[in-house]
Amino acid sequence: MRRVSRIAVAGTATASLALALSACGGTSSDASSSAGGKDKGLAIAYDVGGKGDQSFNDAAYEGLQKAKSEFGYEVADQEPKDGESDDDKAARLINLAKMGYNPVVGIGYSYAPAVEQAAKKYPKTTFGIVDDASVTGKNIADLVFQENEVSYLAGVTAAMKTKSNTVGFVGGVDNALINKFEAGFVKGVKDTKKNVEVKVQYLDEDPAKGFASPDLGKAAAEKQLEDGADVVYHAAGLSGQGVIEAAAAAKKYAIGVDSDQYAQKALASYKKYIITSATKGVAESIYKLAKSVEDGKAETGVITGDLKSGEVALADSNPEFKNDAKLQAALKKAEAGIVDGSIQVPVK
Repeated sequence: MRRVSRIAVAGTATASLALALSACGGTSSDASSSAGGKDKGLAIAYDVGGKGDQSFNDAAYEGLQKAKSEFGYEVADQEPKDGESDDDKAARLINLAKMGYNPVVGIGYSYAPAVEQAAKKYPKTTFGIVDDASVTGKNIADLVFQENEVSYLAGVTAAMKTKSNTVGFVGGVDNALINKFEAGFVKGVKDTKKNVEVKVQYLDEDPAKGFASPDLGKAAAEKQLEDGADVVYHAAGLSGQGVIEAAAAAKKYAIGVDSDQYAQKALASYKKYIITSATKGVAESIYKLAKSVEDGKAETGVITGDLKSGEVALADSNPEFKNDAKLQAALKKAEAGIVDGSIQVPVK
């Protein structure tokens, strides 16, 4: 596996958990050929950046741990490898299903072909994919979110916190998913304060670099800060740690993503400058899928989390954010408008 530089997380990122341990019952699977012919619980396969990104993948790990704690069964997680193909990803999911894990979830849109292939091979196992709604099948759950909605609120925050009237957005890869973050953010900024300039930078065409290179994120943020930005929002996974580091070094604000990055121990030295994070309920969606399988009523199809459901939201761990009455009033008004449809948030 390629080792990437992880800001302040060298001691926290770990290798994948062991897979072939004692089996526990409680889930339904067709993996009768697994060790002892017994079923196991939830398994996840991480996206690029892996566990320890303090963002997207770590949110998935939280869901895994919640399922393990509540259901008392064996779980598994596996890391990605550098330069792997769709067939490599499919082999990983198929192996987890063969071993008796159920459900099996691919974390990230890059798992779409792999989930489709694995689901056909193991039709009695429930498969999930996060951030992709294109894969269909009777045993597939597409766990997606309205990132544009919470990004709108991030834009409102940036517009109200900027003193320079310049803010920045750093995306990992220029694709439809990350475009949703940008579109919502820009709309939120402009609806709040029209004269604010939004600088946009995408890091790389290759997800393995765009989402897993803190040095690229740091360089992009530094350039935006040099050009006058005083609030920078990232949607860049592990690369976003570099964005946060750069903002903190300049004593400017960063807006995190996916997880509450203010609360991440590995980012504690920067948290004063993490004004908020645009979170999405990856942990909860994975846990809910595991629970549905555990209850014998596996959820499938497209399952969407949005502001109305509470599965996307701005984190309020930073006291400065939480206690800013004017900002909170603006956010409350904006959220109500999005939920009732009077504010339409674009996706690109």
